[in-house]
Amino acid sequence: MPHIPKSSRYTLGERIDELFIRYIELLFKALYASPIRKMEILEVAIAKLDTLKMLIQLSWESKIISTSHFSKLTEQLGEIGKMLYGWKRNIETGFPAKNMRGINKR
Repeated sequence: MPHIPKSSRYTLGERIDELFIRYIELLFKALYASPIRKMEILEVAIAKLDTLKMLIQLSWESKIISTSHFSKLTEQLGEIGKMLYGWKRNIETGFPAKNMRGINKR
């Protein structure tokens, strides 16, 4: 968090860091969960990702982070969101993600 000013580092910055860590924990849990439990975890992860995006936008609007940091984070979180929704869709439709990428084709 060196790019976040000290005045915000222990408030908004800390909250963003906490959300990132919890988000990663959720994805790890989802990886090893049963399909039903996996859907529940992914729905929570999607909500946390949306909250994270909102807090990052708030940081940018408050001029806590620069436009370049905001742009980079927004792009990366957008890609993560696409992957997360794809994972959820694959579970809903019953297609394993590996088959969708052609890894297990015979």
